[in-house]
Amino acid sequence: MYSQTEILKEPEINSSNSAEGELVINIGPQHPATHGVLHLVVTLNGETVKKVEPHLGYIHRSIEKMCESLSYRQFIYVTSRMDYLSAHVNNHACAMTVEKAMQIEVPTRAQYIRVIMDELTRIASHELWWGALAMDLGAFTPFFYAFRERETINDIMEQTCGARLTMNYMVPGGVMADIHPSFQQKVKDFIKLFKSNIDEYDELVTGSVIFQSRMKGVGCLSKEDAISYGCTGPVARGSGVHCDIRKIYPYEIYKQVEFNEIIETAGDSFSRYLVRIKEMKESIKIIEQLIDNIPEGDYQAKTKAVLKLPKGEFYTRVETARGELGVYIVSEGGTTPYRIKFRSPGFSNLSALDHMVRGSKIGDLMATMGTLDLVIPDIDR
Repeated sequence: MYSQTEILKEPEINSSNSAEGELVINIGPQHPATHGVLHLVVTLNGETVKKVEPHLGYIHRSIEKMCESLSYRQFIYVTSRMDYLSAHVNNHACAMTVEKAMQIEVPTRAQYIRVIMDELTRIASHELWWGALAMDLGAFTPFFYAFRERETINDIMEQTCGARLTMNYMVPGGVMADIHPSFQQKVKDFIKLFKSNIDEYDELVTGSVIFQSRMKGVGCLSKEDAISYGCTGPVARGSGVHCDIRKIYPYEIYKQVEFNEIIETAGDSFSRYLVRIKEMKESIKIIEQLIDNIPEGDYQAKTKAVLKLPKGEFYTRVETARGELGVYIVSEGGTTPYRIKFRSPGFSNLSALDHMVRGSKIGDLMATMGTLDLVIPDIDR
């Protein structure tokens, strides 16, 4: 039996491939601190990290290739299985790309519902990240507190969409079904619950001296390096990069709501932590502006059962819980795409990990990786 962290080889003192005292170890692909099937080959000198080399592809399902044999209605739901914690937002991006190509006008009611669902998804994703990060650093209780709010969101999703994780709710032209009659009231109840409990997050974790000592000055990424590596989302905004797609390229009704783009400038793990904590509060602010103002009308535009995109190339981007997701479709005028490419945030964010942790301790690697908020199927497409 091998342990979860097993030794690949013992270094040879006179080896040209390895310096004296260096040790190469595996972290993963089943290590619980990797949040999925990620394999890191880590070179250590004592407890100091010299190099981190990610090995990907353990759950690669060739999603982009699969999409080429699916219709423009079917391929949308495959993306729920990429970043499964941002399933609504992934589906939203695909639906908008089809709508852009076919010049479909989405009813205002559907736009309101879509954005509310997106922001509930963002909060639920950040809740899971917060609980898992605290557990990675040795605090078990926050995980239960995080799921207290997250389960409430899942209950709301299940009532309207029929599912709790991969909802398959967005369709070209709007949403698959209208919201449940009690949807608005339950969302308002959740807002009240969240506001009454969010201070506990700061008491348990944010204000902890031990937690801050594990996070501040750890896993630093400068603004220039974040841009160079193509980082997006909270990872980039924690380094001072203005990159929120909802602000730069507002879609649906984001241009009509008031919210702040959260930016921290320190570039360390604590900054990335603060960005996500504050983003949850901004998502609540967006939902509050919309929930009592959902207009009457159709929840879905009238479209044909079989969709044919015009010949050409089409691209749409959205802001998921982890950063920018881009959907690129090449159409030859048929009922299936010639080529689909997804620009997911996780791959670029992970590429900066080696740069961020070189020279730090092995314990800092776990803290840094936790603030990247990796969802591995988002990388293994």
